Amino acid sequence: MEQHRPRSPQHGPRRGTSPPTPLPPQARRGGGSDSGRGGSSPRPAKPAAARPERRPAGAARTPAAVRRPAPPIVQTLRRMPNPRLTGLGCGLFCGAVMLTFGFLDSLLFGSSLVVYGVLFLPVCVLAAVWVRGVDLVTVPVVVPIAFALGLVFVADRGEGLSGRAVGLFTALATQAGWLYGGTLVAGSIVTVRKVQLMRRRVARNRPPV
Repeated sequence: MEQHRPRSPQHGPRRGTSPPTPLPPQARRGGGSDSGRGGSSPRPAKPAAARPERRPAGAARTPAAVRRPAPPIVQTLRRMPNPRLTGLGCGLFCGAVMLTFGFLDSLLFGSSLVVYGVLFLPVCVLAAVWVRGVDLVTVPVVVPIAFALGLVFVADRGEGLSGRAVGLFTALATQAGWLYGGTLVAGSIVTVRKVQLMRRRVARNRPPV
């Protein structure tokens, strides 16, 4: 009897056959399943973000709104000097100016009380505007004194000291309208400035929200 020898398994590749090609990494991860569904479509590329245009360093920004020019009167007032007088400085200013106006009135206009009263009004306005905020109370006191000082050159001069005093009191009595008017104008401006200072102080001391 013939005994058949068992064939030893051939572990090596057969002759004439090429070794299997390694799969790509997409197929190993399961990419082959997608191919069965019609193939994987390529993902759309994300659009690049639009970069903002850089302005040159020297280019100035255009304002949002063009400011309208101020009226000519406001521009003229802004160009005027804006000193800050103390209480004593305000008294010296008013007294010196009214003495000068009284002398010029007696020299040029024949001691006209009307001209003197008209010149008194701008002095009251300037005194109320130029005085410091701390010394606002001194303006209504200083202004009538300055008005009386300037009347020395404008009032009627009688004989002797008593005659001059009578002429001064007479001028004060007859020109009380100018005196009260100028004092009222100065007092109004001082009141408005005082209210503004109080509002700023309250806004400064108010705690932030």
